[in-house]
Amino acid sequence: MSPRRLAPLLLVMTFLAAGDAPAQDKGSVTPKPLPPLANPDDPTLGAKELFARKLLPSKGPAHVVGSYTRGCIGGAMPMPLNGDHWQVMRLSRNRNFGHPDMIALIKRLAAKASKDSGWPGILVGDIAQPRGGPALSGHASHQIGLDADIWLTPMPDRRLSREEREEMSAVMMVRQDRLDVDPKVFTPGHVLVLRDAAREPAVQRIFVNAAIKKALCREAKGDRAWLSKIRPWWGHDYHFHIRMHCPAGAGECEGQPSQSEDEGCKPADLAYWFSDGVLHPKPPPEPPKPKPPMTLAQMPAACKVVLHATDAKP
Repeated sequence: MSPRRLAPLLLVMTFLAAGDAPAQDKGSVTPKPLPPLANPDDPTLGAKELFARKLLPSKGPAHVVGSYTRGCIGGAMPMPLNGDHWQVMRLSRNRNFGHPDMIALIKRLAAKASKDSGWPGILVGDIAQPRGGPALSGHASHQIGLDADIWLTPMPDRRLSREEREEMSAVMMVRQDRLDVDPKVFTPGHVLVLRDAAREPAVQRIFVNAAIKKALCREAKGDRAWLSKIRPWWGHDYHFHIRMHCPAGAGECEGQPSQSEDEGCKPADLAYWFSDGVLHPKPPPEPPKPKPPMTLAQMPAACKVVLHATDAKP
């Protein structure tokens, strides 16, 4: 097999292993603090060890640095744990921080989704750590406060307990054969929630499992322009992933190129995702060697400033 064909399959293995794990991995009601680092100035130390130990955002206005997969955020805002139409899950992770524009977008989406779909509200998964940066587990992205995971499980019509927020699992939306959604759990309400998210002008793209994209292509009615923002990606059978454009004036933010305005619903657009090699990837002859973690020196220089900045008031 050529390296060009092997690389996507290795990505499949990676994303199947970790892409949806954050929605399913249980948390703890009494999380233990991370132990102090023996040598925090070690140049080979993974930056994830440093950013994971920052429990509060930095003081000052919101400031996005770098890219979705290599960056940080200063002055992040916490997503309130409860609202009229949302609840935050997995509180022990401390990943409910984002750019103020992202926090405002989630609040708007929660209200719109409740009105249009009839759901009581949405369940909010990971956004970012208090100062962004790489996390110890679960994501390569979510580093600059402009990514957010929204569970595809509607919010119950009651306040969840702390135990439920840590232990409750999201519902699998994809059929066992991976070729389509499960009609017993994927409803017209899901279509409306995803439509509402994609119609937000600040949203750059939304990642879902390919089977969900297929269902949206089949079931969307009326104006279908929003479908161009819905992108199939590995995993994402339990949640969808919102990614925002860089905010206006954020000169140090590195966004993604604009994408086609095509719906992405032609058979050829989806064929790759339902090919046998993607649905049933064979393990490589030799397991890939783990890459060394990204160090602080490999991140934008301004992230060191963000990391060591004064804490914002809790």
